[in-house]
Amino acid sequence: MISEPGESGAMRYVLFDVDGTLIDAVDNQRLVWQTWAERYGLDPDEVYRVALRTRPMETFAQVAPDRDAQKCLAELHELEDEDVRTGTYAAFDGASELLNALRPGAWALVTSNYEHRVRGRFARTGLPVPEVLVDAAAVEEGKPSPVPYLQAAARLGAQPEDCLVVEDTPSGVQSGLRAGMTVWGVNTPAAVDGVHRHFDTLHEAVRDILAFVSGPHPQRLEGSTTVR
Repeated sequence: MISEPGESGAMRYVLFDVDGTLIDAVDNQRLVWQTWAERYGLDPDEVYRVALRTRPMETFAQVAPDRDAQKCLAELHELEDEDVRTGTYAAFDGASELLNALRPGAWALVTSNYEHRVRGRFARTGLPVPEVLVDAAAVEEGKPSPVPYLQAAARLGAQPEDCLVVEDTPSGVQSGLRAGMTVWGVNTPAAVDGVHRHFDTLHEAVRDILAFVSGPHPQRLEGSTTVR
């Protein structure tokens, strides 16, 4: 198990996004939105394009302004819950190795999804669930607000400067940066603007993430550094 105090004496922590970072759910998300769009006679590609950059209620306001937003949300949740039960997806390479190497209490999940779906997906992919999981229902302000990551740090008893955020989206990266944390990007072909380090894949980041929580406190980098 990894995560003992570094030379500075401060414990270090890792806060992970879930979808796109630990779990490969892109195809699932696209299919859910496609099915939802078809129910309303909308262009699935356009709906998904909007959904990628907005939260569900904002998506509905743009693509179906004349529809009952609460009904739209209920149907979307129904489709997402069904996907957890029957969809095909997997953990990214390196996720199991990484999470099982981290000491309980030294890491958390911070997701815009809901806890029951995360637990369902983790159970199906064999990933361990940490003691702290901050989901969409736990905060009034979601990413890119710093609130989700700050709440996770508080629940772990951690200071923001002792936390590493691992993310794959611009909104998640901004959330971590605004929380005053070190932010590394994974699973994207190019670095997301603002990340302190970038890895093409999660697997390539495993060794460095484990080193972060076990070694002396690193000096944060300005801007992005591409790691290959």
